[in-house]
Amino acid sequence: MINIEIDDKNGIAILCPDGKLSEEDFKSAANIIDPYIEERGKLNGLIISAEFFPGWDSFAGLVSHLSFVRNHHKKIECISLVTDSPLGSLAESLANHFVAAKIRTFGYTELDLARSWIMDDHET
Repeated sequence: MINIEIDDKNGIAILCPDGKLSEEDFKSAANIIDPYIEERGKLNGLIISAEFFPGWDSFAGLVSHLSFVRNHHKKIECISLVTDSPLGSLAESLANHFVAAKIRTFGYTELDLARSWIMDDHET
């Protein structure tokens, strides 16, 4: 399951996975994020907050994740990975080659700092 919250004032979506990621998780995320993007043209930022990377429940979950990234990365200005997982830094390095958004990793307790980074980037 993935908990999804939209900070409407700042144009930030916050995704908090709770368990292995499924195909349905990414459909739910798109159902919440897409109408926001349609109305405003973009998201200022996306925060993915998970102490450790939970993995996927199936190959379909992985494919849905990749599809979500492909369909949304040009409409999101900044992505904050808020995690203590060593995969966070690896994901940041890899994603910088394939994703249009600016990406930065923060420690799991640094959610407010991650939000500030997005808001500061948006103001400049």
